[in-house]
Amino acid sequence: MAQTEFWEDQGRAAEILKERGALLQAVEEWQQRVKEVDDLEVLLELGQEEEDQATLKEVLRDLADLEKTFSDWELRLLLGSEEDEKNAIITIHAGAGGTEAQDWTQMLLRMYLRYSERKGFKTETVDLLPGDEAGVKSVTFTASGPFAYGYFKSETGIHRLVRISPFDASGRRHTSFAAVQVLPEVDDRIDIEINEKDLRIDTFRASGPGGQHVNKTSSAVRLTHLPTGIVVSSQTERSQHRNKELAMKVLRARLYNLEQRKREEKKQELQESQKEIAWGSQIRSYTLQPYRLVKDHRTKHEAGNVDAVLDGDLDGFVEAFLLNPGEE
Repeated sequence: MAQTEFWEDQGRAAEILKERGALLQAVEEWQQRVKEVDDLEVLLELGQEEEDQATLKEVLRDLADLEKTFSDWELRLLLGSEEDEKNAIITIHAGAGGTEAQDWTQMLLRMYLRYSERKGFKTETVDLLPGDEAGVKSVTFTASGPFAYGYFKSETGIHRLVRISPFDASGRRHTSFAAVQVLPEVDDRIDIEINEKDLRIDTFRASGPGGQHVNKTSSAVRLTHLPTGIVVSSQTERSQHRNKELAMKVLRARLYNLEQRKREEKKQELQESQKEIAWGSQIRSYTLQPYRLVKDHRTKHEAGNVDAVLDGDLDGFVEAFLLNPGEE
């Protein structure tokens, strides 16, 4: 930042300032945690010397909070991909099970909204299709905040619910399915920057009709974008400068199209894990009857407190996935 030419490239300067801000925040947070640990050590010594039970209880309480903070930091260290730090777009579709599945979709929506609250993410509903009798057929919402996609990406897949149906007068056990898809939010504003060093510029005489001037001077321009191999040319104008300008316009458009195709391919990769919303393809089962258990079939992580999980306590499942993201 001390370099005189730092502000000449506004885009690069903004990126560096953003990185600097993140690093400063990380250092400040670490220094604060170190101070808290030191303070707790002093408080613990005082409590032990004076045999003050109230002080010792306070130490235990603060230590538990601090342990949770360090656990969150360890989890964030696992979020290393470029997409992880982006906002998340979450879509839930009801699967096999009719009204049961639509009610299950609404339960999942509530679970994810509560999880977002716990993480401090801002949520916004983009689209919601109500169920015929109850629940939700499909819903799409965004979760905005640091590393939202990284925390939510473990949820992509089929979720199965087994319970006594509240919609069945006979009180029979039902199995319901819902599909969850999580994508990173992508900024549509693509800034196509072309470095002159990446271009090979050739001039040649225009071919075809056009009169004496066109045929006798090298006014036509061919641009080769070396990193991608894209070649464009323009020879319709009399001016070499104008032909270069038109060729650059075409090149930018083709690079934009290439960027879009790459983005779609990346989305396709993220969607490849989607399977039929039915038996045998679930990533996680939520069993309320005949016993109570939530089990992730990819990581084998389990939780017996089903109510807590449905209330948004997903940290254990997210951590297990980030430590072991392999398929079943």
